[in-house]
Amino acid sequence: MRQVVSYIRVSTAQQSRSGLGMDAQRAAIARFVEAEGCNLLGEYVEVETGKGADALERRPQLAAALASARKGKAAVLVAKLDRLSRDVAFVSGLMAQRVPFIVAELGADADPFMLHLYAALAEKERTLIADRTRVALAAKKAAGAKLGNRTNLAEAQAKGVATNQEAAARFAANVLPVIRQMQATGATGYRAIAAALNARGVRSPRGGEWHPTTVRNLMQREGE
Repeated sequence: MRQVVSYIRVSTAQQSRSGLGMDAQRAAIARFVEAEGCNLLGEYVEVETGKGADALERRPQLAAALASARKGKAAVLVAKLDRLSRDVAFVSGLMAQRVPFIVAELGADADPFMLHLYAALAEKERTLIADRTRVALAAKKAAGAKLGNRTNLAEAQAKGVATNQEAAARFAANVLPVIRQMQATGATGYRAIAAALNARGVRSPRGGEWHPTTVRNLMQREGE
């Protein structure tokens, strides 16, 4: 029976792009484990906000998953390749850790070469989209178009508030299951929960450390 350690990664921005939240990733991993007859040794959940999170030192739960897999002679299992990264250099660095990776979406037979190939394609697609966007904006500007919303400032501000509220709701939906797990293991007070979140490397809504008031605000906002 193949030993695996699951790794789940969610963030307010990346979840909306991938369409794969925490519950969906967990379900995809569970289906794969059952279909392939694997033995799941443990689960590691990374909650991120903002950009620039591809450095391994900024992914404490991924580092922990690697250590656990290495100790148990297991593979690290993810639902989709972008849950590891869209950056081919980062994926290549992970391959050098000498811990096998399995991507449920690609199947059990996807070897490291295929993972590198898919990562390279994803990175190229991201670059092409960014290039097309820059070219289109430059063409509009050259044609005399005024970029940005200069006439409906109030409407734009209202949309910005709504977007921020939606992002906050997505963040809370990702973090609350982690908090409930901590409460189930005895971390019941705001201070204890904040310490547990910081120990697991989970970032606060603003990308920093958790404090008792941060936990209280999030939980009260969601009626917890």
